[in-house]
Amino acid sequence: MRDIYTIIEQPLITEKSMDGVPDGKYTFRVDKNANKIEIAEAVEKIFNVKVEGVNTLTVKGKKRKMGRHIGRTPDWKKAIVTLKPGQKIEIFEGV
Repeated sequence: MRDIYTIIEQPLITEKSMDGVPDGKYTFRVDKNANKIEIAEAVEKIFNVKVEGVNTLTVKGKKRKMGRHIGRTPDWKKAIVTLKPGQKIEIFEGV
């Protein structure tokens, strides 16, 4: 198995992602090649919680212009992790 700290890249703290926190749903930016099982195991080990389910989606990169050149930002993967009832992650609670 890969290193758990390379699977979970960073938590996503936005208004939309914070709306799911009371329901036990936490959003993370994850490695593009990680699957749902690896994501669930990484969250359980890093935050010491029990995961009920994982939903993933690939966010497509946006077009960007630098002068007359047009490029794209890279695609990335987002995971919405649902915890079992009564579980919570502390880093999201203080925001």
